[in-house]
Amino acid sequence: MKIFKTIVFVIFALMFINAGLDKFLHYMPVPPLPPELQKVNESIMSLKWLLPLVGFVELFGGLLTLLPKTRILGGLMIFPVMIGILCHNITFMPEGLAIAGVFFLVNIWILVDNRHKISLLFQ
Repeated sequence: MKIFKTIVFVIFALMFINAGLDKFLHYMPVPPLPPELQKVNESIMSLKWLLPLVGFVELFGGLLTLLPKTRILGGLMIFPVMIGILCHNITFMPEGLAIAGVFFLVNIWILVDNRHKISLLFQ
């Protein structure tokens, strides 16, 4: 079970490292977007600071999630981004909800797996 858990967490971390790097390097192609989603994309792009911030959180959170010692900090950093991804998929792209849901569950698994460390924050 420990090997399976490590593999799942590493895949989770690599996906967020990839997503974070893409925010800076723009190497993944963007498919044609419906007009409603194009407006949302233009609104997000008009805020010059938002994508670099999200990219940094995804990249740094993914790197922290790779290492077992810092995995909880990475999971905590990625959690708000994951909430945003879920809300975006629920609102605009329900077809991506299955993948986003799986990654949300993995993020919850990271947090629950390290709940003893989180409980120290609230003492």
